[in-house]
Amino acid sequence: MQPLIELKGVSRAFGGLKAVDGLDAVIRPGEVVGLVGPNGSGKTTALNLITGNLKADSGRIVFDGRPIERMPAHLITRAGIARTFQLVRVMASMTIAENVAVGAMFGADPCPPGEAMERALPYVVRVGLGGRMEQPAGSLTYIDQKRLELARALAAQPRLLLLDEWLAGLNPTELEDGIALIRSLSGSGITIVMVEHVMDAIRALCSRCIVMNAGRKIAEGTPAEALSDPQVVRAYLGDDDA
Repeated sequence: MQPLIELKGVSRAFGGLKAVDGLDAVIRPGEVVGLVGPNGSGKTTALNLITGNLKADSGRIVFDGRPIERMPAHLITRAGIARTFQLVRVMASMTIAENVAVGAMFGADPCPPGEAMERALPYVVRVGLGGRMEQPAGSLTYIDQKRLELARALAAQPRLLLLDEWLAGLNPTELEDGIALIRSLSGSGITIVMVEHVMDAIRALCSRCIVMNAGRKIAEGTPAEALSDPQVVRAYLGDDDA
């Protein structure tokens, strides 16, 4: 099967720090892949490079056979890639519906505002915010803002959805609901890459995971294989505990 997206030797440095260092990765259509590693290992930077929020210093990023590493972020979104952010970003003065409509207006199938508002409704319902369309986004709890951000990403009709610690901060019941929601999204055909520290979710959802440390890929395989790799154990626990 042809990759949906492929990273080939992708690097990005900030001064003397290589945040991403020669990263190779292949994601195939329909996969749910975990991108894991200790804090500061380069995971979010990798997502920023895929979405065009940052530009790679070197390497190639090929999405659906097309190089995107030099494309502006809005065209990458239009090509079919959407994301959520580690630090939630909502437009606080706008309603839930208006926030989600923005995703439809500027996503893979752009549309005018009136149509975008209509398209927003099923996504708001899907993430559990139905009946609250006119509520200002700034009045939502942190968890509901995360739901809103996911709905906005889905409204962009992505083929590749990038989730940056979307499950972080959920209580056990919310976590179960979140895992079920991501599983349903995968079942609808969306390819998902999830940066996550909740390993129960990685084991429940991902057929494969990629482990990073200090900007480099140090392991790859099923969650059981990758997370038990000695390099991964050392990265998380240190040599004394490995």
